[in-house]
Amino acid sequence: MASVKIVLRKKLNKDGTMPLAIRIVKDRKQSFIHTGYSIKFTDWDEENARVKKSHPNAKRLNNFLLQKLAEANDVAIEAETKTETSSVKAIKQKIKPQVSETFFAQAEDYLKFLHSSGKYNQYTADKPRIGHFREFLNNGDIAFTDITAGLLERFQAFLKSYHIGKVSKTTRTPKKPIGERTIVNHLVAIRSVFAHARKNKIITKEISPFGGDDGIKIKFPDSKKIGISPKDVSSLETLELEDPRHDHARRLWLFSFYFAGMRVSDILRLRWSDFQNYRLHYSMGKNDKAGSLKIPDQAVKILKHYEQFKENENDLIFPELKNTDLENEFVTQRTIAFKTSALDKILRLHVAPAAGITHKLTMHIARHTFGGMAGDAIPIQMLQKLYRHSNVSTTIGYQSNFIHKDADDALDAVINKPKNPEPKPK
Repeated sequence: MASVKIVLRKKLNKDGTMPLAIRIVKDRKQSFIHTGYSIKFTDWDEENARVKKSHPNAKRLNNFLLQKLAEANDVAIEAETKTETSSVKAIKQKIKPQVSETFFAQAEDYLKFLHSSGKYNQYTADKPRIGHFREFLNNGDIAFTDITAGLLERFQAFLKSYHIGKVSKTTRTPKKPIGERTIVNHLVAIRSVFAHARKNKIITKEISPFGGDDGIKIKFPDSKKIGISPKDVSSLETLELEDPRHDHARRLWLFSFYFAGMRVSDILRLRWSDFQNYRLHYSMGKNDKAGSLKIPDQAVKILKHYEQFKENENDLIFPELKNTDLENEFVTQRTIAFKTSALDKILRLHVAPAAGITHKLTMHIARHTFGGMAGDAIPIQMLQKLYRHSNVSTTIGYQSNFIHKDADDALDAVINKPKNPEPKPK
């Protein structure tokens, strides 16, 4: 019968620590599997095979070691049950993990997963965020148990002094500092790697530095969501543009607005077959939320313009993705990102000035514009259906950006209060 135990190997590292390992003994032969963690001799309780409380990460390390010990025992028992001739070497090969258990090894595996899953937007966003964390650590790797709330707070401070982008050679425009929301997104990326490692059974949830009483809290700062005015929308509706590219961007923006601020990623995937019996039937790409909406008369006019390019019922309505391999989700999302950027540039540089719009104009602003015009005039449950939100709490949070009546009335009540009220008769 093989015995499995956590031990501190008497092999001194350069930093004065010793490696923690899983020791396997069978038939008086022993072998070691290193856990990837090292501690000082004074922090090790040899009798109980535990990390002492004197170590700053004792609780998390002990949870990790207990998990690995349990896994190793399970594998050893299974190996000996299946064969009577299992050797210490064979047991070690079954126990030894195939994927490295350090943070950045798992981060690479996480990014590969995003890429293979076709999640282009998340992949391109999280890759530099993980790169910034590596830069903060002087390009070295780190064990999961060494990533503490304190370390992440120092990483946040590091990001506040960090600047991104390139210095313009012509205007000498400096690099931009990282905003608060972007800093939070860095923490979310790190948390995603922890979740990926838990899914791979590399770590347990007790290892995570997020949440709990002592863990770091992730809270997104409020962001401004401001649409254009109804007058600006009318200007876009009546605007005539000679350049067909500019007019195409204008039509797409209005089409999004007419369908309650439909996301551009969903608009560009629409097919003629999605429109049946004067209704649009589609599932939102972000959460697969299915639904149906009547086709507004204004949207019908836009659809009639694109009918001249229709080849068949399964054809895409808009041209952006017509030469894209839609079976390749990563390529599709990448193409949508490029096309959206081009549309936003046209809206900003050409359409908005021509319409006399001074407010920022992008495809996503169509969603904020619809929300602003809806205000508190539409029941929240109906807005949830229009926005295709999975939870009504998401709708309430989003729509709160556009409901100001109570605050406005309160302000007016004070500002317009008579300064010298008539004395009440006795």
